[in-house]
Amino acid sequence: MTFGSDLSLGMVSTFPPTVCGIATYTASLVESLVVGEGERFGRIGVVRLTDGLTRDAGAPVVFNHRTGDPKSLRTAAAILSTYDIVSVQHEFGIYGGRDGTEVLDLMSMLDVPAAVTLHTVLSRPTPHQREITDSLCTLAERVVVMSETASHRLVDRYGVDESRIDVIAHGADPNFAGPSLVAGNRPLVLTWGLIGPGKGLEWAIEAFSHLTDLRPLPRYLVAGATHPHVHRESGESYRRGLEELTKSMGLEETIEFDDRYLSRDDLARLVRSTDVVVLPYESAEQVTSGVLVEAIAASKPVVATPFPHAVELLSSGAGAIVPFGDPRRLAGALRQILSDRATRSLMAQRAQTLATDWYWPTVGGRFAEMMSGIVRTRTPYVRPSPERQRAAG
Repeated sequence: MTFGSDLSLGMVSTFPPTVCGIATYTASLVESLVVGEGERFGRIGVVRLTDGLTRDAGAPVVFNHRTGDPKSLRTAAAILSTYDIVSVQHEFGIYGGRDGTEVLDLMSMLDVPAAVTLHTVLSRPTPHQREITDSLCTLAERVVVMSETASHRLVDRYGVDESRIDVIAHGADPNFAGPSLVAGNRPLVLTWGLIGPGKGLEWAIEAFSHLTDLRPLPRYLVAGATHPHVHRESGESYRRGLEELTKSMGLEETIEFDDRYLSRDDLARLVRSTDVVVLPYESAEQVTSGVLVEAIAASKPVVATPFPHAVELLSSGAGAIVPFGDPRRLAGALRQILSDRATRSLMAQRAQTLATDWYWPTVGGRFAEMMSGIVRTRTPYVRPSPERQRAAG
């Protein structure tokens, strides 16, 4: 489908070489918009959010906005206003000001319509976070979320009109699809992503202390670099703590750590070589998980704690839900999946069916259709004036 090369799209987000999930998401989305079935936009430019420490970035980045800098913010808004429409990626921690309130100033300065993608929709926000979310949804022409849970929260708890919300799945690289690459006698269990507190890795490590009788003995690989924010504050002390926990439990033959930040191709090969994926996250707020989407896209059984996105997707039978902070229940779920080939096969089939429309070319097409539709139909919704959008400032 061709959306018309006469339209231009501006985006504001973190972006590589910044290492974070939103940066990776935005880079994949941009790539999906410039390859495939014809040009979806004639011009795409990214205003990249930075802390001022990193400046290097080539196309499609057109400006590095130093968050918290008013002059830089005005320049960013002026550049974005040269496009037909703007996509704003939102997470509370990536903009300047308390709770990232700078994003409201940016959107109020734009002379063109904008859609906001909410990577977090809190069920119990602070009053200030609630004000920011309310204002974001008012300023935006459309609100994009990546799960039905997030959509329901916006409607039920924030009072957003359902007709203004688009649920567009988090994309997965097509390289995650394809035949399984599982090899060798020992089953491989995998957790990947940026490492830091709140991932529940301590519980996963303890779970494997209850699986030492399995033969062949499973391997548990924790793959991923330490989150940059964690590394900035405490170096590698968190990872060293996990390694010490592994040794104290005598699990050196079972648990491995790989601190590399893998390329997308290398990560896809690793996930496809895995028997089971474990997501032992501790947060009950997570309405979007790119790791979960990629695991399902690779047709891998997933064992996860009941964070919202996992509850929504794994109800299809593509995996198992275990309670937060319960290593015995986690071990029990892993034991059943690792010991029963029929269970693994059924979960893999359910995952494959679920992920049919999640690959980036399809997701990019849906996003492009929505954004171009806003411009072409000139929806009657009118954004309030900036003067009425200072409540959260």
